[in-house]
Amino acid sequence: MTRRYQRRALSLTLATSVALSGVTPAAHAEPRPAAIDAWERTTSVRLVADGSLSDVLALSSGDVWAVGQQQIWDVWKNRGTIRHWNGERWGEAPIRDTTGAGSLRSISAASSGDVWAAGDGHDGVPFIARGDTGGFDRVRPEGLRSGDWLGGIDAAGERVTAVGSRDDKGLIVTWHDNEWTFQPTKEKGALYAVSGGFAVGDTGRAPLIVHQSGGDWKSMPVPSVPGGYLRDIHVDSGKRALAVGGVYHGPGEVGPLALAWNGKRWKRLSLPVKGARLYGVTGDGKGRYWISGYDPARASQAFMLRCDKRSCEVLRGAAAEGRSSVRLQAVAYLAGRQAVWAVGHAVDDQERYTDVVESFGPGQPDDPDS
Repeated sequence: MTRRYQRRALSLTLATSVALSGVTPAAHAEPRPAAIDAWERTTSVRLVADGSLSDVLALSSGDVWAVGQQQIWDVWKNRGTIRHWNGERWGEAPIRDTTGAGSLRSISAASSGDVWAAGDGHDGVPFIARGDTGGFDRVRPEGLRSGDWLGGIDAAGERVTAVGSRDDKGLIVTWHDNEWTFQPTKEKGALYAVSGGFAVGDTGRAPLIVHQSGGDWKSMPVPSVPGGYLRDIHVDSGKRALAVGGVYHGPGEVGPLALAWNGKRWKRLSLPVKGARLYGVTGDGKGRYWISGYDPARASQAFMLRCDKRSCEVLRGAAAEGRSSVRLQAVAYLAGRQAVWAVGHAVDDQERYTDVVESFGPGQPDDPDS
């Protein structure tokens, strides 16, 4: 979930900081504006009951995409959905496929008129869709089969890469020169996100990162983190990237994990929270990152980390009446506005899900309710 056109989002309040020695600073990074501390608002794209958003993509202030699913607890009615923000309101882009999309997990774009999404199909085969605001058509790569699973997609120019798993190994699916190719990893496990020639996941016991080298994808050395896993990655360049996930310690015991790439090696970062779950990451291309997730210690508040070359700070939204928890699954940076948006879902006291969009940044926010 980390895509060429970066993720967005979040409304919050400042808390803690800790040294972030592993992230290489940009040579000419702009100073962080004080106005970016401004909380904007919590909104919704108004999915059908028990809906959640899984990923968000920001191309401009009037061209934002999100994917997710509706009626997640009903196996017969569960449907994937693609939503678009045009600067004034959210609308739904139709998916033209009779079998229907299940959960959609990832969205990316080669250009504003060439958008790709990936997730599950109701026919048991992974679902890939391509389209624009007028609608999406299903793409069926020859060789994709029942039992395969896709977690992330990255569209960049003439190349599209999707990652997931097949037969207990990571899987990389690539479209280039009008041809689809499939490459499994040597390691067992699964890949969850892909961006800029890097893909991340886990082996079931430790983090897994693979990198495109020539025509092949090869695993990279990573710090030893037993029980570690990675769920998202943001790539600034071949010399700077950040991957996020967690460390499984036992039933109900999960800690946060962030690995920074400096062009030579991956280094584990020290973080200011102990029990938070990290799901998504975005950046401004200049060494500043925003990480979305969930903190069970303060479950009813939206949670995010903001990191730069010096430290990571905890950002929290205000608690809202009726919410028992808020999980922000993905985040995207909106270039030009120096703003971020995050998407996910909130759960109420009756265990009902409602999709959420959290906005965080300078100036007056657009009004998603207009």
